[in-house]
Amino acid sequence: MSNNTALLQVTGLQVAYGGIQAVKGVDLEVHSGELVCLIGSNGAGKTSTMKAITGLLPCVGEINYLGRSIKGQGAWDLVSQGLAMVPEGRGVFTRMSIVENLQMGAYIRDDKPEIAADMAHVFELFPRLKERRSQMAGTLSGGEQQMLAMGRALMSRPKLLLLDEPSMGLSPILVDKIFDVVREVRAQGVTVLLVEQNASRALAIADRAYVMESGLISLSGDAQTLRHDPAVRAAYLGEAA
Repeated sequence: MSNNTALLQVTGLQVAYGGIQAVKGVDLEVHSGELVCLIGSNGAGKTSTMKAITGLLPCVGEINYLGRSIKGQGAWDLVSQGLAMVPEGRGVFTRMSIVENLQMGAYIRDDKPEIAADMAHVFELFPRLKERRSQMAGTLSGGEQQMLAMGRALMSRPKLLLLDEPSMGLSPILVDKIFDVVREVRAQGVTVLLVEQNASRALAIADRAYVMESGLISLSGDAQTLRHDPAVRAAYLGEAA
């Protein structure tokens, strides 16, 4: 991990829905080049945390990216600063083709040759998308839509990629593919913050991890250390303590 200022630093984050406090004071940080995962059970506050970071939910606390506050900025502003999110549920443009969805990912850019090269790279990562490049996104399977959502985010050339439950609802083969791509993206220099219910797979590829329970961070540290922690194994990996 770099000793420099964190690429992303979240301090005292709180998110409320009406009278319900979903996130109760979360502190986390992600340094350049890291793959950090945030794990926890359903309802722990993981997605609310991601949405607050990306300006999709109002929040209390501090959110600093590249050394300055981004609190209150819209997701559309953050993309131009190198922060992109693949949301839970994928959020593809269903009435647009695969190519059109990918082009939307590059809407902030005007370097056409580089955009074409990046689209070719996405098609290398996801050959299935290349085969169906003219197909409407709404007719794709869940796994194909997940690939498209990831590819669209990569088209913006992010410095920091936030992934919210990328393996949810996918077959084991497609889960393998998604995690392979996450590893490859990180190897190419993109910093990743991964929210994932498949704790075992997330911890296996992460540098560091945060465990979230009832709106709070209950544990944090080296991912491999947490992967072998008896309490984590019992609570999230389905093994006896």
